[in-house]
Amino acid sequence: ALIGQSLFGQEVYTNLRKQGHKVVGVFTVPDKDGKADPLGECQMGGGGIEWSTNQVVEAYKAVGAELNVMPFCSQFIPMNVIDFPKHGSIIYHPSILPRHRGASAINWTLIEGDKKAGFSIFWADDGLDTGPILLQKECPVEPNDTVDTLYNRFLFPEGIKAMVEAVQLIADGKAPKIPQSEDGASYEGIQKKSNAKVNMAQPTEVIHNWIRGHDKVPGAWAIIDGKPVTLYSSSMLSGSVPTGQPIEVEGASQPGLIAKSGLILFGSDGKALQVKNLQFEDGKMIPASKYFSSEETASLDLTDDEKKMAEEIRVIWKGILSNVPAIDDTTDFFKSGAASMDVVRLVEELKQKCGGVQLQNEDVYMATTFQSFIQMFVRRLRGEDQEEELVIDYVTKDINNMTVKMPHQCFINGKFEDAEDGKTYNTVNPTDGSVICKVSYASVADVDRAVSAAKEAFDNGPWGKMNPRDRGRLLYRLADLMEEHQEELATIETIDSGAVYTLALKTHVGMSIQTFRYFAGWCDKIQVCVVCAIVIPWNYPLMMLAWKSAACLAAGNTLVLKPAQVTPLTALKFAELTVKAGIPKGVINIVPGSGGLVGQRMSDHPDIRKLGFTGSTPIGKQIMKSCAVSNLKKVSLELGGKSPLIIFSDCDMDKAVRMGMSSVYFNKGENCIAAGRLFVEESIHDEYIRRVVEEIKKMKIGDPLDRSTDHGPQNHKAHLDKLVEYCEIGVKEGAMLVYGGRQVDRPGFFMEPTVFTDVEDHMFIAKEESFGPVMVVSKFKDGDVDGVLSRANNTEFGLASGVFTRDINKAMYVSERLEAGTVFVNTYNKTDVAAPFGGFKQSGFGKDLGEEALHEYLRTKAVTVEY
Repeated sequence: ALIGQSLFGQEVYTNLRKQGHKVVGVFTVPDKDGKADPLGECQMGGGGIEWSTNQVVEAYKAVGAELNVMPFCSQFIPMNVIDFPKHGSIIYHPSILPRHRGASAINWTLIEGDKKAGFSIFWADDGLDTGPILLQKECPVEPNDTVDTLYNRFLFPEGIKAMVEAVQLIADGKAPKIPQSEDGASYEGIQKKSNAKVNMAQPTEVIHNWIRGHDKVPGAWAIIDGKPVTLYSSSMLSGSVPTGQPIEVEGASQPGLIAKSGLILFGSDGKALQVKNLQFEDGKMIPASKYFSSEETASLDLTDDEKKMAEEIRVIWKGILSNVPAIDDTTDFFKSGAASMDVVRLVEELKQKCGGVQLQNEDVYMATTFQSFIQMFVRRLRGEDQEEELVIDYVTKDINNMTVKMPHQCFINGKFEDAEDGKTYNTVNPTDGSVICKVSYASVADVDRAVSAAKEAFDNGPWGKMNPRDRGRLLYRLADLMEEHQEELATIETIDSGAVYTLALKTHVGMSIQTFRYFAGWCDKIQVCVVCAIVIPWNYPLMMLAWKSAACLAAGNTLVLKPAQVTPLTALKFAELTVKAGIPKGVINIVPGSGGLVGQRMSDHPDIRKLGFTGSTPIGKQIMKSCAVSNLKKVSLELGGKSPLIIFSDCDMDKAVRMGMSSVYFNKGENCIAAGRLFVEESIHDEYIRRVVEEIKKMKIGDPLDRSTDHGPQNHKAHLDKLVEYCEIGVKEGAMLVYGGRQVDRPGFFMEPTVFTDVEDHMFIAKEESFGPVMVVSKFKDGDVDGVLSRANNTEFGLASGVFTRDINKAMYVSERLEAGTVFVNTYNKTDVAAPFGGFKQSGFGKDLGEEALHEYLRTKAVTVEY
């Protein structure tokens, strides 16, 4: 039986049923203001009840529950209900018990400045959150987390999974009962508006924790300019304090400032924090930066299309505010009973309905009546309320149900500007060959200016002198901004590189965000400061930027980065987001252009002390030579690959076919760790090839923005031509072309997924990387493990490799002997931000990702002192 409430309870109910558990009864809270609790939609026996009568208790007992599951419950539940089932009752609590017992656990986790948050699932007893622990899970508290962000990022999604896991453990007879220790136990009362006033006579971080611990409910407040004002969206201020208009703050050591970025408040230690939004007693919320702006914004006259859209939004409001008879212009979203989860629902429904408008949850809080919300929404739709803190000459495109705004100039010392000689070049959409825009073509002088800016930033700027934790906060903020703009970044990545949009969203952009969050956590554990250069390839433009620059920045370095000439646009959009995140000027510089000019100057420059490169082996050798001749720069190289994948006859055939195809065709084969050569055991070879070809025929080749597309265009025309030539060589050498080998007959740079068999070891295609959707298959004799290992290792490359077998001993034997930096067993392409990535032999040296990546951007110094 489920006893509780909220969307959390509803999701637990749904997932328990999906796992095959029988829910015999659902008991939730009574309707509020005519609006049913989400769990009430799942009612079967009970629901909308008070537990104060014997009749209700007997009705509960009649359903015959073996276990009570209480995912979120604010009611008092009698002990004769708690103890009734054979297995008792389990409860979800959003803290790491025994810490923060009580009803405001998430608030107090933040208020107390805990570094870790989490939840506990425990067995109910007659105490207050004191029962034995069944399981616990935890996560780091990020510097600017609020109750909402912590709940939505971890406590809600992971809590649902854990409740289902707990029930299964009980069903399997494996659920522990670990007594709670009283060491470190705490109980705090419910936080209410009346006791949420900020004590300004405290250190700044304590004030920040108090504000974010009450954001959005119940809301921390202070007396500002003689009036009670509620404070939202607090963040610690790093770097210099911005200029602004002074404002009186009761109890503070000095006046606050209304600055362009928000309200600046000072603690007793003289440090500063920034508050983004303010709410007054009448419920009106404004950006803090607008406090002294007295002018009223003129009401918009809506077009016919906008009026039609307003009515569609009215329907969405009505669906959420089902207790309200009609939605009129004065209907207030929150006064009508909406809560924080309703805000999330409204924003997500509007994203689906009107994909061209980017909304955040806080927008709803700042326009609470229907009329003000429509006015805000239309202004956002028209682009009238976009404030640019940075002067950017955008190229805009209406595509993928949104307007993407793309910087296209060099980014040097915190500014976008044309190349010094005014030169530009075209960047092309590989889907149809059309020109997206003209991009500044950096010169040697531009590289020199960028290096000077980076050197000035670490010599005299705040970056190297900054508290490392503050640097980490900025990188976390940058990751948050990337997440906020993830659809736009993925769209730009798709049109500039040809990546299928769903893959761009999940991998190109998604892993980039994860990478910055991972390395942000390292900032206060390491320290160095030099100028670094980074040169990245065109297959994963944003992700390769993140893999290298996140580690570089976490270590306190400044950098000059050259994106691939054919895919510069996400790097330049990233530069824009670094400014919004507060990264100081000069720390990050982006110079698009050719490798022969820009990359060569970076290799030669005497003020650059480290260069990280991902690209081809021949170019890597040239860079290494230049770095040695110039000033013996430290170098890390992630170069070409011809990764072997060995498929034994005792494999899971379905998985081997699926993952084998992914190993070759993932990101249309433009993947440095792609399986360049498959070795398939003779007894299953023919069946394997047949099944691969069957699956290829099902693949949809087409527009990468189409969500149903499996295979997009190659990155650029010259690469497509090389792939066709590569296949022609394979045919001439006598390899059997089973499928593909041709350019697709349609606009753009499309290559058919291709399969070669009967490939012999001496052939060109057996030795050279295609860097495209070409599966190169060779047989090996049944049982010849050492023979196939010898063939797999007979290559000058050593980036990645893989093995498929059900025999774990064989898998370990093979993986230990494969000469490659990464070995995948019964999977492929499974990289993780915490796992080091890099190759052996002519695939380069040095690592991206994981702790090892940091060593590429650090120096070790020994200091011996005699006294």
